Amino acid sequence: MYKNILIPVVFDDDHDTDASMKAAMTLADAGAAFTVLHVMDEIPSYAFYQVPAELLEDARVRAAEDLKKTADALPGAATVLASGHAGRQIVNQASDLGCDCIIVASHVPGFEDIFIGSTADWVVRHAKCAVHVIR
Repeated sequence: MYKNILIPVVFDDDHDTDASMKAAMTLADAGAAFTVLHVMDEIPSYAFYQVPAELLEDARVRAAEDLKKTADALPGAATVLASGHAGRQIVNQASDLGCDCIIVASHVPGFEDIFIGSTADWVVRHAKCAVHVIR
């Protein structure tokens, strides 16, 4: 069904990464390309200089290791570790990579999402390709 699939992942208990991987395998054409993406929030400039550089580098290394382990669930999956606004990065990466599908896990919406919105909501509204939301 899809030839180039982007799977954004978050390393927490509120998002079902396994379900996203299973959905990707189900929706993929034979020989499909998979990219597993993790977006790290940027630290605001007023706080950036208060955080030790070693701590920031440690966080990136751990995130890259977790991303690689997660991507191993899909044959030949590439990984991308990005920084910035999660929704924008997901949509930009999908566009840059020529993806025809994004499979994004979403938490159960809460009251705060009425005012702030969720990453999945942002992706659904701005992506130029198909988006499958896993809940």
